[in-house]
Amino acid sequence: QVQLVESGGGLVQAGDSLRLSCAASGRTFSRYAMGWFRQAPGEDRFLVTAISWSGASRYYADSVKGRFTISRDNAKNSVYLQMNSLKPEDTAVYYCAARETNSDYAPYDSYDYWGQGTQVTVSS
Repeated sequence: QVQLVESGGGLVQAGDSLRLSCAASGRTFSRYAMGWFRQAPGEDRFLVTAISWSGASRYYADSVKGRFTISRDNAKNSVYLQMNSLKPEDTAVYYCAARETNSDYAPYDSYDYWGQGTQVTVSS
């Protein structure tokens, strides 16, 4: 089974930056579209950003566009989320997700594998 492990969360002040990492183990990492979701207490989990096999296709939710950047390093079986200009409303548990696909495309509306999540807290 594919396993995903997030790291890099923490407590920061508004305006600060964080970089989240997701390390994947399993077969053929490059055949998975990857995404980052987040969920705050009392709110629905939603897709923040996604990236295709090659990185040619990227998606960003409007709330993070211009502030967050998703990237991947297939040689390291890893995907990253660079988070700049953080706001208190970015506070959430962030989850890495993978979707097996035959297309170099992103985003998808469903994903097959999930990490355990990492907490990001942004103080005002």
